Amino acid sequence: MIKTAMILAAGLGQRMRPLTNTIPKPLVSVAGKCMLERAFEHIKSAGISKIVVNSHYLAPLIEEFIKKNYPDTLVSHEEILLETGGGIKKALPLIGEGAFFSLNGDSIWTGANSLIAMEKLWDPIKMDALLLLIPRDKAYGYIGKGDFSISENGQLARPEKGQEAPYVYIGVQITHSAFFDGAPEGAFSLNVLWNKSLTQGRLYGCVHQGDWFHISTPEDLRAFEPMVGMSI
Repeated sequence: MIKTAMILAAGLGQRMRPLTNTIPKPLVSVAGKCMLERAFEHIKSAGISKIVVNSHYLAPLIEEFIKKNYPDTLVSHEEILLETGGGIKKALPLIGEGAFFSLNGDSIWTGANSLIAMEKLWDPIKMDALLLLIPRDKAYGYIGKGDFSISENGQLARPEKGQEAPYVYIGVQITHSAFFDGAPEGAFSLNVLWNKSLTQGRLYGCVHQGDWFHISTPEDLRAFEPMVGMSI
């Protein structure tokens, strides 16, 4: 059983300004709970006991929230923003060896507990990472062209240039510490590692049975907050 998870909470939240002028985006409240609290609830409900959170922008507020509400959580502070891949790589000494979840601290998804479903699918022998996806028509607020297609056996593929993809990555994955062996130093996106895995057929997906809300602006918050409240 996977017992460790990392929450990515270091981003600047620039599109959410002016709300994020004074608080980091993961602490923005949506339907009565901040985004970071929702991430903790997903993790706790899956029986995960070791949690790491990274911090950068308005870090004292993130760390104060954690100290008050989840005091056993470990914090990986970034003096320089390291992006998704670099942030996880820096935190590996706290995460430890083996498989772990990572979750975006500003991702709101409701419905089935997909962490449990993902763990049942996880197979480190054939997978470098297992990503949680959702069909584009259930990705409220999302206006992009999608991220991946998925085969019958769960393998992922990127769309061809100029084409659209039916599934969107919603900020949750299982991977393992060895995946970061040889990863770049400093700031880099997880896409750097995923793209390498795609060429080797080792990137897999799990489809979330619920809804996902892409809340990236104050307008998104006003539009979708009532839906979040009703879907929980």
